[in-house]
Amino acid sequence: MYLEVRGNRTYAATGGKEFDNSLPTVMFVHGSGLDHRSWALQTRWFAYNGYSVLAPDLPGHSLSEGEALQSIEDMGAWLAEFIRAAGASEVHAVGHSQGFLEVLELARQAPQLLKSITGVGTAGAIPVNPALIDAAKNSAGAAAEMLLMWGFGPDAQFGVSAVPGMQPIAIGRQIMARNPLHADLVACAEYKNGSEVAKSIEVPSQLILARKDRLTPLKAGMAFAEELGARVTVVERYGHMLPIEAPRQTLQKLRELIGALESTP
Repeated sequence: MYLEVRGNRTYAATGGKEFDNSLPTVMFVHGSGLDHRSWALQTRWFAYNGYSVLAPDLPGHSLSEGEALQSIEDMGAWLAEFIRAAGASEVHAVGHSQGFLEVLELARQAPQLLKSITGVGTAGAIPVNPALIDAAKNSAGAAAEMLLMWGFGPDAQFGVSAVPGMQPIAIGRQIMARNPLHADLVACAEYKNGSEVAKSIEVPSQLILARKDRLTPLKAGMAFAEELGARVTVVERYGHMLPIEAPRQTLQKLRELIGALESTP
């Protein structure tokens, strides 16, 4: 569906069903240079199992109009405006990598909009190699090649895919090469508020981390989980791109936390 946010036409995937704000809402926030397609399996399951789903393309990404936002702080503020534009009162917010930093900022700026938060392949800070930022400035496609080489685990590098007939690295390359990857990477590199924000978060939280993650190493994610007081799941054999690379495992852990919260009187 399309919404207007800050005067721009903004796309949000709804998992194949019409958005209904009377149902519990799960919002999925994509990572650097990506879009709503990162969450194809997860959004569809929730939409067809008693939830409403929102998976926005951030401004300037894929099907959303506007200029790319320049800071994680502004992205968090934009998410609050997006939720209100959709007519949702509160959401379970799920963010992959950079998307989780945006969820942290949403929690800092508008905590009343959240029921829970989940980070996937992430930490409280995501340092970015300056060489990758420079590459993205010159060519999003070239930077995407570098990012995806490091972003997927060894099985994906050999063509193993959870979705028959679809190669996740090729899909990621196609999406990232057309999106404002440079702006996203700079925003990630400059964000320093994670540890401070963690102290103030009161809603239930979890991190889904990958043993083979070379972009946000497991050690960093575990350390932040301790700061956040979050439940932690470590997915073996996979890399940073968990929503695409290990979609079923990621979905199962989301179902466990969100389902448990929604079933509690």
